[in-house]
Amino acid sequence: MSSLLLGGLVFIFLSAATSLGMMARGRLPDHHLSSDSKDVIRLATAVVGTLSALALGLLIASAKSTYDNAEVEMRTAAARVLLLDRVMAQYGPETGDARRLLRQLIERRLSRGWTAETTDEASGKALGEYQDIEAVQGDLRSLSPKDAVQHFLQTRALDVSGMVAETHWLLVESGSEGLPWAFLAVLVCWLSLLFATFGLQAPPNPTVMSILFVCALSVAGAVFLVSDMANPYVGLVRVSDAPLESALERLGKP
Repeated sequence: MSSLLLGGLVFIFLSAATSLGMMARGRLPDHHLSSDSKDVIRLATAVVGTLSALALGLLIASAKSTYDNAEVEMRTAAARVLLLDRVMAQYGPETGDARRLLRQLIERRLSRGWTAETTDEASGKALGEYQDIEAVQGDLRSLSPKDAVQHFLQTRALDVSGMVAETHWLLVESGSEGLPWAFLAVLVCWLSLLFATFGLQAPPNPTVMSILFVCALSVAGAVFLVSDMANPYVGLVRVSDAPLESALERLGKP
């Protein structure tokens, strides 16, 4: 489910809950909305409001951590690709084919996007990314070092290419991660209950309705941001491809 759709659904749920509360207000007997009744409602909803605030805070912290980790992974991947290219350049012209394959891998990654769903897809004659990096490793293994220096550089290049491949598989394995949907569903139920009590106690005038509308929109916006940041390679709030683009400009240079 897209983040925009999720935010829209949350807004609809909260607006519907508020409307139901206002409808119930007009049909309940007066003694159900006495000052004593309202005090009890406020005390009860204060507990739910506190739990909702804590749950939303935990979701925001989790999403922010996921986004920050993805940003670090992007920069680390770009740095490892550059390091691999420079090690192969130091080895000599024998690594020319491997360096071209590495550049094509980055170009394909930028064109496809940095997601678990697209990295292993074959597109026409293009291989999946794991096959690209394995082709680079195959070229490196086929080298015949002439001295100890080239042997060290070959070993180092294989180590770094292994780390690049590890980054890819970590992305694939973590691609299904995101918001804990059960946790989010409970949170939306709590928020709906709160907004229903707001509607139950609020007089139906334009000012109150406008404020409740803005509050529902704000909460839905927070859920949208949490959902978008929890999937940092897609959506509106995404990790920048700038490190990979910068690395691509440096690949293949002598």
